[in-house]
Amino acid sequence: MQMYFLIYVAILFFVGGIYSLACSVLKFPALQTSKSILSFYRQETKISKIDVFLDDLASKLATIIKIDDYKKKKMLATLKTAGMSITPEQYMATVWIKSGIPLIIGIPFCFIFPILTPVFLVLTVQTYFKQSNIVSKKLQTERKNIEYELPKLAREVNQHLKSTRDVLYILDQYKENAGPSLKRELEITTADMRSGNYETALTRLETRIQSPMLSEIVRGLISVIRGDDAIVFFQLLAHDFKALEIQRLKNEAAKRPGKIKKYSFLLLGCMLFMYIVIIGISIIRGLGGMF
Repeated sequence: MQMYFLIYVAILFFVGGIYSLACSVLKFPALQTSKSILSFYRQETKISKIDVFLDDLASKLATIIKIDDYKKKKMLATLKTAGMSITPEQYMATVWIKSGIPLIIGIPFCFIFPILTPVFLVLTVQTYFKQSNIVSKKLQTERKNIEYELPKLAREVNQHLKSTRDVLYILDQYKENAGPSLKRELEITTADMRSGNYETALTRLETRIQSPMLSEIVRGLISVIRGDDAIVFFQLLAHDFKALEIQRLKNEAAKRPGKIKKYSFLLLGCMLFMYIVIIGISIIRGLGGMF
């Protein structure tokens, strides 16, 4: 055991020396400086020193990662839609680094306990797929948040079309009261509309979100731009979206009784156990009086 302890201590000193050497050669900024910068951009989350170090390492590794232009543009658009303000190279570097952590940690253990080698390999592969799917999960969350607001957007467009046919004005008015996800996308779209073609900007919005519900709204707005009378279209669309919203709320409400039922059974079990204990104590005391 003493030998194993000395080995672990030697590994810790070795890793510490490698870290210090890497900071000196790669010219990493101080942890407090990096933490202050990350805290500025991520005001809603707490930043740990491990995250600071991993972000610094990912920034250095990103400089040697090469991605072709088409894939880079696609990844950049996906990252922006998911609300992640990093470059595709930094994202790939972060995936590789976090995937390699279980493997690096497992190397010393593999020499001491070779039977654990498959475990660390599985953890490495699992971590890689988990980190690779972070953007997809965030994109699904953003799409879900946007789709929750689309019934309201359809109603607002229907009301505005009775007095104006200026699509840019309608979107500008709505984004002031929109949620964070939809507001960010509308800000990008309205800026794109001011600097270019209206239809192209709306088509890009549809491509970024890839939501069937949003596609219907975009199709209606494009018809307005082309001069069609889309009031009836948005009336029907608002009605259909309202029905979908009610069905979604019913589905969410249907899930709650199951959770309540689970805790009700737990409470019932505790009450029965309490009564059983009281009855058992009474029986034991009664039997004790008989002898």
